[in-house]
Amino acid sequence: MSTPKENPMSWKYCGDQLKRWREKAGVTREQLSQAACYDIESVRSMEAGRRKPSLKLLQVADELCDAKGMLVGAAEFLKPEKFPSFSQDFMKYEPEAIVLSSYESQLIPGLLQTEAIARSLLNAHWPPLDDDTVEERVSARLARQAILGKQTKSFSFLIDEFALLRRFGTAPEHKEQLRHLLDASKPRHIDIQVVPARCVHPGVNGAFVLLETADHERFAYEEGQSMGFLYAEPEKVNLLWQRHAMILRQALSPEESARFISKLAEEL
Repeated sequence: MSTPKENPMSWKYCGDQLKRWREKAGVTREQLSQAACYDIESVRSMEAGRRKPSLKLLQVADELCDAKGMLVGAAEFLKPEKFPSFSQDFMKYEPEAIVLSSYESQLIPGLLQTEAIARSLLNAHWPPLDDDTVEERVSARLARQAILGKQTKSFSFLIDEFALLRRFGTAPEHKEQLRHLLDASKPRHIDIQVVPARCVHPGVNGAFVLLETADHERFAYEEGQSMGFLYAEPEKVNLLWQRHAMILRQALSPEESARFISKLAEEL
């Protein structure tokens, strides 16, 4: 049996502070709920951290309790995380990398996703994400893509044919995504190569990303549905670099890959 997901500690802390300010000011829960147009149980849930305290409730409570902005200021710390907690370490190193090489078997890599496809994938998350979290993570994913414009970095994306055939979103959105891959592959420092589905290679066990920094530190990252691992151990990192090299031997050339992707887009 899976363990229920814990609500963020920021919800609990903010809710506790909300309750403390309310009680100190002599404001009852009933008075606060009426002023904010919430039912009492909703206010109780926010104070207990079972539900995220809303900006509206914080604003009303701040005024009623004369908190002088102390409660409203908490709203900034209630924003959703830009990335899943298990990927935080990887996200710290990705912008520093001067070489990024990856293999993806099921999805279009996040650095190459269009906004529509990123939103489609996040909307398919289970358990469902709230709208604020979806929008925050779409924005964060698109913001990450700025590193592709740095010509002093090198990017190599190996994408399995299955990932290109899998339709994400509507047909027009999927076509837009394929066209986006073609545009992204034009700069000389970015290679996008298709790994044909007929190939048998070490990548069948899952996707991974390889990073090398300007200080010649090398890392490898693997991610599952609910966990991610950033490796720095030379033995593990070297193994994944070797796997990447073996998959690369099976891949179409960048030119052949562009023709392949173009043909898929034309057929939609």
